[in-house]
Amino acid sequence: MEGRPPFPPFDLETARQKVQAAEDAWNSRDPARVCLAYTEDTEWRNRDEFLNGRAEVKAFLERKWAKELDYRLRKSLWAFTGDRIAVRFEYEWHDAAGQWYRAYGNENWEFAANGLMHKRYASINDLAIAAEARKFL
Repeated sequence: MEGRPPFPPFDLETARQKVQAAEDAWNSRDPARVCLAYTEDTEWRNRDEFLNGRAEVKAFLERKWAKELDYRLRKSLWAFTGDRIAVRFEYEWHDAAGQWYRAYGNENWEFAANGLMHKRYASINDLAIAAEARKFL
């Protein structure tokens, strides 16, 4: 059976580990790697997009990182209980024209017993920034 520790139920240490693992994976900008953290039948809401299944997640991430260049993310644990974790995050990226953005958001995660994420609900807002205002160099 495929799985990804740490497994629920989470305590403070394992919730922090899960958040750090997600940050590290997303900063790889490797859709094939990142999508393996989700169940085959994962359900997502990302902004105004609704995705179902690992294949849709992989295609979404390919589109995302083709557009969001030099993407760099920071996540922090907000809350956890049982098989759920809430995080807040910020990330920066630029478009093909060189305009930089910082995105702010929150995610709610629900995990299967094998440690793979079954549900991900993300609310995200973008702010155009000057290159000199970047935090994540």
